Amino acid sequence: MKDWRIHLLALSLFLIAFILISRLFFLQILEHDFYKELAENQHQIHRILSPERGEIFIKDRFFETDPLSQLFSLAVNKESNIVYAVPREIMDKDGTVDLLAPILEIEKEELMAKIDKRSDPYESLKHKVSDEVVAKIEALGLEGIKFDTEKGRFFPAGSLASHITGFVGFANDQRTGQYGVEGYYNKELEGNSGFLESEKDNKGRLIAVAKRLVQPAEDGLDLILTIDPNIQFFIEKKLKELNERLGAEGGTVIVSDPRTGAIKGLANLPTFDPNEYSEVEDMNVFLNPAIHNVFEPGSIFKPITVAIAIEKKLIMPTTTFKDEGFIKIGGTTIRNSHDEPEGIQTMAEVLEKSLNTGIVFIQQLIAKDTFKKYLEKFGFDSKTGIDLGGEVRGDLSNLKTKRDLEYATASFGQGIAVTSVELVVALSSIANEGRMMTPYLVEEFRNSDGEYEKVKPKPLERVISAETAETLTKMMVGVVENGFGSKAKIPGYFIAGKTGTAQVPDPEMRGYSDKTIHTFGGFFPAFEPRFFVLVKLDNPKTIRFAADSVVPLFREITKYILDYYEIAPAH
Repeated sequence: MKDWRIHLLALSLFLIAFILISRLFFLQILEHDFYKELAENQHQIHRILSPERGEIFIKDRFFETDPLSQLFSLAVNKESNIVYAVPREIMDKDGTVDLLAPILEIEKEELMAKIDKRSDPYESLKHKVSDEVVAKIEALGLEGIKFDTEKGRFFPAGSLASHITGFVGFANDQRTGQYGVEGYYNKELEGNSGFLESEKDNKGRLIAVAKRLVQPAEDGLDLILTIDPNIQFFIEKKLKELNERLGAEGGTVIVSDPRTGAIKGLANLPTFDPNEYSEVEDMNVFLNPAIHNVFEPGSIFKPITVAIAIEKKLIMPTTTFKDEGFIKIGGTTIRNSHDEPEGIQTMAEVLEKSLNTGIVFIQQLIAKDTFKKYLEKFGFDSKTGIDLGGEVRGDLSNLKTKRDLEYATASFGQGIAVTSVELVVALSSIANEGRMMTPYLVEEFRNSDGEYEKVKPKPLERVISAETAETLTKMMVGVVENGFGSKAKIPGYFIAGKTGTAQVPDPEMRGYSDKTIHTFGGFFPAFEPRFFVLVKLDNPKTIRFAADSVVPLFREITKYILDYYEIAPAH
């Protein structure tokens, strides 16, 4: 009996020792990191110091004498609420999910996955929460559900210049710029985080005499864009009006300085509001058509072919050929937009009347390798280098075949594909004495101390001589004075330009669909160029040719800029 009691006592002591050792193993080994962090949090502060994201501005030239009034905000930081969870403090997870999910408008499964991470000391549940929603959640008194404020992104102008700015979204609960300059310059805008390590008292206050380690955060850089707010507003308004009036599927307007490559305005349709980017159903709307969509340019491409021939001294504006209304290449007949023969025509008249036959005549004078090499020099198979993410390059792959037909159609902009910004860069070289410029949108970086760095224009190679550019400018002035660009005329000013009405390839069957793309590109004042304007309209329903659709809009934009910048008439 006595031995039995001794054995029972020994067993009990063994069990108690086992339980104590197991508990110590669990606390000191398995849960070591958790309790270490808990203990440190009671008397130490470990805090990440977040930088202020740089903001985005454009300049209003009416206030050039007042630097503060001059800046117009496109993207600013605005404080908003965030709801987050401390999972280890939540005892009733199911009850918390049932109460919180409908208020935050989050699926229960998604919410449970967030609060079920016991080792996670911080799990964000929703950003940009209204004060009303915060008040509702506070009233519930839920354990482990907390609130904080954060700097969010706000776009005061709404959809204005949305394809230029992009927006700030979230990736792995981290704010990051997406699309536009927000994405392209995300590293410069977001700055660098800092940290604070110190000791605190029992009320959570920093101890002044305690050892403290601080690495200050570096705020992001502000971006000052090349965009003129008045031009941007005007072209967006007018493009929308034209798009609705003609039932078009979309469009693009680009205004640039051909001497520097600075973009003064860039408008696209369809557009979006970056404040409500999460409501957009079709993410393709975020892609900038000016740099992402390729299309067959049609007749607006003809000055490029003429430039090559003049540069190689194969033609002059007075060179003639006989137009019969069509030309045969192998088994294919190429016609003009109207079938009537024009007879003997100069090269200047070929451009003014946009004769396909005359452009093919010019192309046949140029060696195929030379023609292809110059199109590459003009940048039609490479990215322009514009400071926007998502740029694609044009497509000259048809010219690899060396077939006569492909080269003939390419001469008037068929069978090859370009982007709108490629067209702007190439045609602007005519206005800039034959030199191409890299297009750009950011003209200045500013830090939080007010120090700034100006962005210098980046010249590309000279693609044609200044003499060729001057000759071609005169021919393009003739297009506006005497040809299909006549609706762009403004009394007292010389304007150089070219129309384009291009058929759209049918993706399902060989050949072309009934859809068309209308373009007009031009620069002014023609002999002292300050602006280049490209207007593009996708498949207008009620007008057949660009001369009647986009040329009048080009004139409206040109007239507005001439008046706005007070550019005096030339004659």
